[in-house]
Parts: sequence; structure tokens; C-alpha cells
Amino acid sequence: MKLSPQLSSNLSLEEFLKLPEAKPYNEFIDGKIYQKPMPQGEHSTLQSFLVTNINKLGQPQKLAYAFPELRCTFAGRSLVPDIAVFEWSRIPLLSNGRIANQFEIPPDWTIEILSPKQSPNRVIRNIMFSIQNGTKLGWFLDSEDESIMVFQPNQVPEIKQGDDVLPVLDVLKGWDLSVKDIFSCLNFG
Repeated sequence: MKLSPQLSSNLSLEEFLKLPEAKPYNEFIDGKIYQKPMPQGEHSTLQSFLVTNINKLGQPQKLAYAFPELRCTFAGRSLVPDIAVFEWSRIPLLSNGRIANQFEIPPDWTIEILSPKQSPNRVIRNIMFSIQNGTKLGWFLDSEDESIMVFQPNQVPEIKQGDDVLPVLDVLKGWDLSVKDIFSCLNFG
């Protein structure tokens, strides 16, 4: 079952943002609303593994922070990446130093995990849109073939597998993580 638009194309972004949140999350793309699939076992495990490890490295030194399922509204779209990573200095804050609820900027690093029956091209388009609007790094994980497609500005996407070391944000340099390291989190046996 592929995702399909659910509301009229004459809905504005402002009107969309006033709607109550739905689970699974809805995204606003080119005037249409698309519902993301509900995460399943592999997706949830990969998401948890990456958020935990990025934050274990990035939070203590205030380098970066990974947010699962965070709504990011920018350039006329409202997307909910599986993981949105922001460099610490770019995390939206209120005047009292608390984190803001609204993120109206693209993440520095967007990570998407392909779910069964999800349109890979729609997910890839979201990553490319983010890269075109200021995101520095995108990962597209496909657990079926244990590969990760890497997106970076002004570069052709690369597919990484096995022992290939993955690029990370510059603020996290020195964190050598291979594709095999990531997908090994799925082995509970």
C-alpha cells in the first residue's frame, strides 16, 4: 500500500500546521498531505540505535543532538524525518534558553529509514529537498539490502555497504561508523 495524498491540494501550509498531529505523522509536501507509515521492528531498532549513539557522542560536548520524528517546517514544506540531527549552535531556543517547540529550519543531518510498503522515491525526494535547502548530510537506510545511500550538497549520492565508513557531520568527526556497525543492531540472536 503506497502512501497517497489525503487532503485537497488547496490547503495552505499555515492551515496544515493548525491541524491536530496524527500518528503516524503527516507531512506537507507541495500542498498535499502524506501519511508516514507506522514504524515496525527493524525501523524502530535502527532509529533508537542511531538516536542513542549520536546523542551519546554529541550531547555531552554540546556538538549536536538527534531528534526522533521531529517536525521541521521550512521552504514551504513540513517534514518529519525519522531522525533530524541539529548542530548544537543551530538548535532553536527560547529567550530563557529552553528548547523551542517549533523548528522552522532544515536539520543539519536528516536520516530516513525505509519502511515496508513505503515509496523510496518520496523519501529520497524529501532528503534531496532538505539538501537543496541547507541540510549538510542525508542518509537513506534500506535494511532489506543493508545499504545506506548518502546525500551531500553538490555531490552525486553514494551507496555504502558492509565495512564502508559513513560520513557524519563535521562537528562529530572522528566517529568512525560503518554500515555493518549500524545494521548489526538488528541482530538480537
